[in-house]
Amino acid sequence: MIRALYDWTISLAGHRHALWALAVVSFVESSVFPIPPDVLMIPMIIARPSRAWLIATVALVASVLGGLLGYWIGYGLFESVGRPVLEFYGKDAYFDDFSARYNEWGAWAVLIAGVTPFPYKVITILSGATHLNLAVFMVASVIARGLRFFIVAALLWRFGAPIRDFIEHRLGLVFTLFMALLIGGFILVRYL
Repeated sequence: MIRALYDWTISLAGHRHALWALAVVSFVESSVFPIPPDVLMIPMIIARPSRAWLIATVALVASVLGGLLGYWIGYGLFESVGRPVLEFYGKDAYFDDFSARYNEWGAWAVLIAGVTPFPYKVITILSGATHLNLAVFMVASVIARGLRFFIVAALLWRFGAPIRDFIEHRLGLVFTLFMALLIGGFILVRYL
């Protein structure tokens, strides 16, 4: 099953609409979707290394724009959805203190979440809910997502064939590691 999914993703990566699919996945992943764009980006670069920089740019732009949607969700819906939940549990007073602390370190939170497997969407929504300065949010998002996507693109562009061989010969291990990182990110969100 994993082999069939991998083969399908590689074939999609070579499809003429693959960049659009990557843009959609990158956009929605930054605010609501649980699957990271790397799942599509990596096979796209492996399939066409000459387009590595274009692929990384599409992922970056769409991800940052999706981050703006996440920011708006947190900013626009917190008072109507988030605050009543906090009030129900008697925790609304804690949020103001948390917001002040978050905004003090918010740029670092965006940078860390944008580069690591930590779900970026959580930080985009939280940044809007705490009213983190939008310019700070945008600059940190562009730097973080740029680092993440362009480092991956550079590594795959430079070492594409050996990495493709490694992935194809150890597909089960690669899939297990990817799932562990994905699940670990959700566990961190739950307990932090």
